[in-house]
Amino acid sequence: MTYLILIAGLAMLLFGADKLVDASVAIAKRAQLSDFVIGVTIVGMGTSAPELFVSLSSAISGHGDLALGNVMGSNICNTLLILGVTAVILPFGITHSNLRRDIPFSIILSFLLMLLCCDSIFPHIDEDEIGRLDGFFLLLVFLCYIGYTFLASKQNAAPEPEQPADKPDKTFFTGRPMWVLVPGAIVSLAVLLTGGNLFLDSAVEIAKELGMSEKTISITIVALGTSLPELITCIIAARKGNPQLALGNVLGSNVFNVMLILGISAMISPIVLKDINMIDFGVLILSSVLTFIFAFTLRRNVIDRAEGALLLILYAAYTGWLLWG
Repeated sequence: MTYLILIAGLAMLLFGADKLVDASVAIAKRAQLSDFVIGVTIVGMGTSAPELFVSLSSAISGHGDLALGNVMGSNICNTLLILGVTAVILPFGITHSNLRRDIPFSIILSFLLMLLCCDSIFPHIDEDEIGRLDGFFLLLVFLCYIGYTFLASKQNAAPEPEQPADKPDKTFFTGRPMWVLVPGAIVSLAVLLTGGNLFLDSAVEIAKELGMSEKTISITIVALGTSLPELITCIIAARKGNPQLALGNVLGSNVFNVMLILGISAMISPIVLKDINMIDFGVLILSSVLTFIFAFTLRRNVIDRAEGALLLILYAAYTGWLLWG
């Protein structure tokens, strides 16, 4: 029964997140927001919604290690698994702005997360945790990031080509009036919340039954499950010949995971580290650094199939190490 609840919760997460994105995009278009702002903010936050609600539920219920493990596992999964699968399907290019701004920012965020967690390196602090002050700092950085995104969208509005959608243009919410869109978004959000609670409760129960730590179950099952929206989106983008969209989706999701999700979770309840260690942080940082390095190896400014396969091998090795441990 626990496994059936896990599957039901995951299905509700995916369905709720998918419909929430559709409704949010439709609302944004009716509000005449630019496609750039829609893609970077609303869609990016929508695909990160499962991680958000699973982590919030974890923080509220006192499973802070599960919240942190979910975010770290999702980011590792996004970079190693999702980008790996995308590159194997169709090699994709790395743009100048990716190398100059997006990927370095992702690397900096990974280092910042590690520093915020390692409080015990300072005198008179015995416990590693992400406190409420740390959460406030992450939210402040997030607001600055959103502000910069809006400013950049205005500066690049004219020359920027229209970005292809990560799913078909016509959805159930396309062309609907506001009195349909707003309730649709609220219902989708309710489904997402319910699915997040079911998924979290069953995942913790399974972890106890199997004798696994919260870190292991969160970095593997929970992280992979909540990353499925990004995975499906990136596979569709690659099959449609637009894998660059996959890179933007992954990098944007990683930024939201660290700054918004952990920021809010820590503000609700300080996140105390239990089983998360330096190896986990090392894999998180390495996954971002490899994305940067691969832009200069083999084919320049391209992540090709061989490099995508290497990312998949690293993800499999890390997951196997977690399960073996």
